[in-house]
Amino acid sequence: MLYKIEERPSDSPLVERIWRARSQSFGVLTSQAATRCEIVFVKYQGENQIILRGPETKASQLPVQRLGIEFLGISFVTGAFMPHLPPRQLLDFRDVNLPAASRQSFWLDSSTWQIPKFENADTFVAKLAQEDILVRDPVVETVLAGRSPDLSRRAVQYRFSQATGLTQSAIQQIERARLAAILLEAGKSILDVVHETGYADQPHSRSRGLHRE
Repeated sequence: MLYKIEERPSDSPLVERIWRARSQSFGVLTSQAATRCEIVFVKYQGENQIILRGPETKASQLPVQRLGIEFLGISFVTGAFMPHLPPRQLLDFRDVNLPAASRQSFWLDSSTWQIPKFENADTFVAKLAQEDILVRDPVVETVLAGRSPDLSRRAVQYRFSQATGLTQSAIQQIERARLAAILLEAGKSILDVVHETGYADQPHSRSRGLHRE
């Protein structure tokens, strides 16, 4: 196992999950495509690195070359973002490294913030929301919940682009692929996965692209 990983849910409507990890062996980690932004706090030998990551439209590989690196991550829900660092600017590995202010704090939007802990990350997110540094577009939330907003299609597309850096179609494709991977890892047959995830309903079924590693 490359990392020892622990995660927990959050009470915040802006957060998908809170996680922490520690590298414990060498190798290469494969990361799936993702539709959301996240902030990751990295600590190694007393030094901190704060990284704001955006959506990823394809899988990536991360080599693990050092042991004992500690990570704390806050993954936001799709549609939650920082307006001064919009998701489109962060798309596909164009991460932003936020400058450290001290060993326990960092700079964000012209202010210093204490680096949160696994246990109080919800409080950190609540403060970001209170200062409007982190917001969530209700239109994206409405559409992803299967409801129709009272807006034109063009307006919905614009709101999706602003809040996620992606199109609605791209989000659906990424989430379908993630679900397929989860089902395959759980032991489902390829045929069952094709039907459960809706690939069989596509004009040109992509079932041939589903495979086990």
